[in-house]
Formats: sequence, C-alpha cells, structure tokens
Amino acid sequence: MAPLNIKKGLQYGCLIGTGGIGSGLFFAMNENHTLGREESRSGRYLDYHDYCKLHIITHYVKTLLGPGFEVIPLGKVGDDDVGRRLIVEMENTGFDLRYIRVSLSARTLFSICFIYPDGSGGNLTPVESACTEVDESHITQVEPDFMRFAGRGIALAAPEVPMAARQALLQLGTRYHFLRAASFISAEIAQAMEMDLFCLVDLVALNIHETATVAGMEAEKDEPLAIVEAAIQTLMNANPTIRLSITAGRKGNWSWDGKNLVHVPAFQVETINTAGAGDAHLAGILVGLTAGLPLCQAQELGTLLAALSVTSQHTINPEIERRSLNAFTNKIGYSLAQPVLELLEE
Repeated sequence: MAPLNIKKGLQYGCLIGTGGIGSGLFFAMNENHTLGREESRSGRYLDYHDYCKLHIITHYVKTLLGPGFEVIPLGKVGDDDVGRRLIVEMENTGFDLRYIRVSLSARTLFSICFIYPDGSGGNLTPVESACTEVDESHITQVEPDFMRFAGRGIALAAPEVPMAARQALLQLGTRYHFLRAASFISAEIAQAMEMDLFCLVDLVALNIHETATVAGMEAEKDEPLAIVEAAIQTLMNANPTIRLSITAGRKGNWSWDGKNLVHVPAFQVETINTAGAGDAHLAGILVGLTAGLPLCQAQELGTLLAALSVTSQHTINPEIERRSLNAFTNKIGYSLAQPVLELLEE
C-alpha cells in the first residue's frame, strides 16, 4: 500500500479513537414490498465484507498516512471467530492493538443489512455486544498515550460504544490539546446535546438525516441547504468554534470552518455499495487535516475517498491507497485543489 506523498510533515502524530468494532452480512431481498410480520422472504446472501465505524475510519487513516502515523483504537470484540478475524485484519493494517480487549461474556458486534431490489433497505443490530462493554475505565487506560502525543494528536469518538466512554475520550482529548472529532447517529443527538458533548468537539461529522435532527427539521421534506444552515446555527450556539462536515449522498457535502460554508458535489461513479461512504469521507478529512490542508481542501479529499469507497462491495474498499486515488482523479469530472493533487502524486 502506498501512503500519501506528504512533503511538509504531519500536523498530528497519532489518532486515538473509540467506537464500534464488528462485522455483519448483507442479504438481498427478491421483492420490493416491505417485510411484514410472520412473513418468510426469499433472497440471497451477498459476498460483501462489513465493518463498523471505528474500523472503517481508522483503516483509511492508517493506510493513507503510513507507518509514521500511529493509530490506537480502543474497543472490545468477543471471544469468537469474527472477533479473532477482525483483530488479525487490524494487526495487518498496522494498528496499535494494546487497548483492544476480548470480552468473555459478549459476542462481537454483528449486524444484518437487508437490501430491497430498489436499493433501499434496513439494518438489524443487536442492542448488546462486546462494544457495549466499553466504559470509562477502559478509556482512562490510554492516558499515557495522550500525554505522549500532547498537542499533536487526534481524538476520535465514533458511534456503537456507550456515550459515557466517548465523553471520557473527548475529555482526555481536551486535557491534552488534541484535535477532537466525533460523529453521532440521529438517535444519539438529543443525548449528545444533554451531555454537552458538542462543547468537547472541534469537528463533528454528520449525514443529512443526523443534521436534520440537530436542526429540528425533516430530511425528507426540507431543503438540504436550509437544514445545514439551521444546524450550523444550533451547534454554534453550543460551541462557537465548532467545525462541521455534512454529507448528503448524491446531493454532495458541505463543510463549515467557522466562517465559510463550502459545498462539494458528489462525484459521479458506478455505485456498488454506499455503506461506509460517510465513514470514508470523515477519514479523508482527518487525513487531509493531518497533511496540513485547510478544511475545504480536506473536504475534497474526503469526497474523493468516499466516491472510490462506493465502487467496492465491501464497506472497507481494500484497493484504496495513494495510487488508486491518483488514478481515480481522472474519472470524477471535478478539478481538485492543487495541494490535494500533490498529496496523490507518484
């Protein structure tokens, strides 16, 4: 794998993150009507490899930044075949796995995604898994590494572990002057606001549905730009210095750096599987910021990464690295900023 061509040095030396580590399967329905109670439905399993948010984001960050950048995930897997496979894959990517624990009482997080022929679908995710056992005591164990990278690290709080654990991680990030990044699913927004978590975040990544929840609007009815602008105002009332990344699928994405709202259109590609695209987008932004890009240019790198991610059936596209991203720039029909192109040069 070829990391980015970073000539000016890295702004940060590590990413310490917590969030979901798990897997799943995809099931394609043969008919479009919504699955009903007590109904049997035929279909087929898809040969897609599924991963959870923390794993997706950190995989791309490590792959693109290379051996000079440390990735330290905090999480739990079960004492089962899925957990053992994920540990091997993370080890092969080059993660520091000192804080990955194996639960003897809960299984590795494993979801079932069902897809209708029209492309819509849903997800079945267990309430209890090894991920739900991650707590504050688990997080505090990594404090020596926060001290080691004080002022030059990224703290990432991703869904699928309890909010209290994410809060503890962001508090450590605050104490040791890390760039603090987080994402939340729609069902967590109200709790995140009650816990004042947005005050502990420098960069929050949301999709348009999550953004609508922040704004008290409806993604299906209201205009995306109006939703984005309302959410920015709401979050700036809580944290005047917050920066945002907001994805909206085919309608593109927005970034807010505290002064400027920038829109980047979705790059037109042949889509196979959109799962994980938002996580790839956030990974690209974190990589761009680490490489010294301003947010609006890091946003372009995130858009490129997300676009290439959906051309794979897997939620982690194993082909993504500098050379494949460089080749992909000729297919997107969009002129990337010169500093972004320089990172992709041979």
